[in-house]
Amino acid sequence: MTPRPALIAALAALTLGALNLGSAAQAGVPAPKVSISDYAQLKTPLPYPYDEAATPEATDAAVAKAKAQAKKSGKLLLIDLGGNWCGDCRVLAGTLDLPEMHKFVDKHYVEVIVDVGRFNKNLQVPAHYGITERLEGVPSLLLVDPKTDKLLNAGNVSHLADARHMTPQSLADYLAQYAK
Repeated sequence: MTPRPALIAALAALTLGALNLGSAAQAGVPAPKVSISDYAQLKTPLPYPYDEAATPEATDAAVAKAKAQAKKSGKLLLIDLGGNWCGDCRVLAGTLDLPEMHKFVDKHYVEVIVDVGRFNKNLQVPAHYGITERLEGVPSLLLVDPKTDKLLNAGNVSHLADARHMTPQSLADYLAQYAK
């Protein structure tokens, strides 16, 4: 039996509609064009961005302040969880220091940097967003809608834990897919 043209057209419309819904969910904003193609082009020494002396109380206050700023400005909250011992964390910090990345992050996010030591400090921050098991790796980014306090990248927070094996552009693309 041969399918009827109307049935084929209806199936095609449903398929195209589903594809459009899927792409809208991942829309984000255009990523900045990153000026380097390889992390070896980053300025060295790479930054040590994590405050290893920060107490849980100071960390919670910094996150609360950043969340309030993000809510007031209409930006998303970006919580960078990592440690200065971590090469991938330092690669992320060096990449975010690039002028085009700094401008992009500043436009779309309010960033707060949280030292998690060797997965043994300030774990109340990821726990607040439902991450109570050991982090899969660092850097882990929590991308949060400050209006709802909802984690936007649940299940994908450790995507950059292998940042040095990504391209700088793919790192920018990752951040852009969540930005608004």
